[in-house]
Amino acid sequence: MRIVIITAGSRGDVAPFTGLGRRLLEAGHHVAVAAHPPFATLVEACDLEYRPLPGDPRALIRSRGQAASPQEARAVMAAFLDGLADGVVEAVAGGADLLLTAFGPSALSRAAREAFGTPVIGTYLAPAFATREFPLPGARGVDDLGPDGNLAAGQAVLRGGEALLTGVATRLRHRLGLPAATPPAPPGRTGSVLHGFSPLVVPRPADWPSGAEVTGYWWPARPQGWQPPGELVDLLQAGPAPVFIGFGSMAPGEGERLSELVAAAVRRAGVRAVVQAGWAGLGGTGDDLLAVGDLPHDWLLPRTATVVHHAGAGTTGAGLRAGIPAVPVPVMADQPFWAARLHRLGVAPQPLPFPDLTAEHLAAAITAASAETVRRRAADIARRIAAEDGAGAVLSRIDELGH
Repeated sequence: MRIVIITAGSRGDVAPFTGLGRRLLEAGHHVAVAAHPPFATLVEACDLEYRPLPGDPRALIRSRGQAASPQEARAVMAAFLDGLADGVVEAVAGGADLLLTAFGPSALSRAAREAFGTPVIGTYLAPAFATREFPLPGARGVDDLGPDGNLAAGQAVLRGGEALLTGVATRLRHRLGLPAATPPAPPGRTGSVLHGFSPLVVPRPADWPSGAEVTGYWWPARPQGWQPPGELVDLLQAGPAPVFIGFGSMAPGEGERLSELVAAAVRRAGVRAVVQAGWAGLGGTGDDLLAVGDLPHDWLLPRTATVVHHAGAGTTGAGLRAGIPAVPVPVMADQPFWAARLHRLGVAPQPLPFPDLTAEHLAAAITAASAETVRRRAADIARRIAAEDGAGAVLSRIDELGH
């Protein structure tokens, strides 16, 4: 079967699908991943076909921050989304028997399904159905608002996402000769939507529609032939396990300030550190601190003592898999949701919101995360997650379609 995975966003929105894609490839399917050009090398290094989706999310974030007016920011976003829609059509037109779509481009993928007659399975990295059990990621605040409040907050998040894509989806449907809009599917008839996170972290809500499941994580594939940098191996062997610090795609342009802050926090906490540059461009050198580029988390994190991160879905899962405590520093979007989940699981201290980040606060959080009770809890969660097979659940659903 020719399977096309469509995803949009930052590296964390792409990497899990490399592991899922490799699992499907090993099962005999032909797999292509449609993603933005900065991730072509990542996809191809995992022996998967790459299909381009126009747009650079890093450039989008920077341009929005530098926009002279709200109107200019909206124009930049509209151009990005139009390019994304074009890319989805081209990716499907290139040949597909089945689409697996991330949540962000799902409305565009559904339009392609109607135009080309290609079945679609939703493959989402965060909860995407409103529920009475908790507010959805992206809601204002992460506290339980009560059943009615949780449901209303989730519905508001989904309406906001729909509004963002309304214009581009309408233009795409017109281009494809489709009706202007289709009514939303009633509860229980949404088709297959599989969520790639552990039910230990977010149990499946009882009021979700029957087609929505939680499978377990889809772990990123390690690029073929990858070897760790020698200077990193030397640092790891030269002393106690270091702390890993990285903010992924967050805070572009703030590298100098954050680098100084991180170095000061590491000195205060009396730890060694591996700092991942990310889109912020973090740096730093010294006997006890090393800056690195993108590295496979499945190799690095088990060799570290604690992971300080922005609480993106992917890094959250990687830290849990490694069995180490976390210091979540959420910035935006779904990150406060995952940060709160880590704290509730007992594997992290109270989240440290990015606006409150100082060297003093970060050093204190790193120290708090080293408590023995936190370490034991992290190790226990990792053992339980190791028994899950999220990619296998997706493969089983695809096999059902073939019969």
